[in-house]
Amino acid sequence: MLDFTSSFDDQEPVETLEAAPLKSDSELLDAYSHAVISVADAVGPAVLRVETKGANGKPGGVGSGVTIAPDGLVLTNCHVVEGAKEISLRDSEGRVMEARSLGVDPDTDLALLRAGSARDLPHAALGDSKRLKRGQLVVAIGNPLGFESTVTAGVISALGRSLRAKNGRLIEDVIQTDAALNPGNSGGPLVSSRGEVIGINTAVIMGAQGICFAVASNTAQFVLSELIQHGRVRRGYIGVSGQTTAVPRKHARNAGIENASGAMVTGLEANGPAAHAGLMTLDTIVRADGEAVTGVDDLIRILNGERIGREFAIEVLRRGTLRSFTVAPLERPTAKAA
Repeated sequence: MLDFTSSFDDQEPVETLEAAPLKSDSELLDAYSHAVISVADAVGPAVLRVETKGANGKPGGVGSGVTIAPDGLVLTNCHVVEGAKEISLRDSEGRVMEARSLGVDPDTDLALLRAGSARDLPHAALGDSKRLKRGQLVVAIGNPLGFESTVTAGVISALGRSLRAKNGRLIEDVIQTDAALNPGNSGGPLVSSRGEVIGINTAVIMGAQGICFAVASNTAQFVLSELIQHGRVRRGYIGVSGQTTAVPRKHARNAGIENASGAMVTGLEANGPAAHAGLMTLDTIVRADGEAVTGVDDLIRILNGERIGREFAIEVLRRGTLRSFTVAPLERPTAKAA
């Protein structure tokens, strides 16, 4: 019998290969998935199911809303709570809260609610919709068709769209996205990868796939401040409709302005202040009352209640030339142009 003991004892110890540690799920996630999950975790608790009842306790609409302040301020769509006698909110944990309307703005299809006596609620921050780019990742959270806390993702398909509200007025500076939205998503947030609410989901084109719309957060911020201060949105109007458009660098340089974009006039009310002042269709508004106008949302913001009846200068690019006109906005009655 052969003895191998001595031969093995004299050898150097052999290094054994250890199995690599298993990576956690978070390490295996790609950047896209990680961004969507992070947004859902951060903003999801602030998203609410909005239920309404009409006269005599009849069931009303069902939609979504998003809490934007810890004391219970909730943004949703006007059409979700329109005509409601009772409003209730249900959070992601199933807690139900009564709510009341602080004001509605049919012109932008937005409404502001106050959740009962709740305090320190999970909430989300409104972002700056002017910083958005086409192709940017966005996440929609809501309650489509009654399926609560549903998360969908997509990209910003286009900016500066116009959408006709139920009262016939065009909602300007609307965000188009391909994030899947369905009935019940109305009033829920459209969120950037930074976790900021950059839009309030408002409409789906029936029969189309991947064409959905949200009211821009900058418009929502304007409406929010007006409803808090006055209970309604006071607006001036100059009798134009328009859309956000790029300003060629050559024209901006020749005019001595820094605008990369402006608000192009696409329609004029025949007897409106803008027409009387001399504005024409295809004029691009780049400044109003000394403030830069980089898009339709800027023009809407500038035409607030404080400027009603007060003359100020509006500067436009017309065929590449900067021209100035003096306009006196009127108080805009319901269903008038911007």
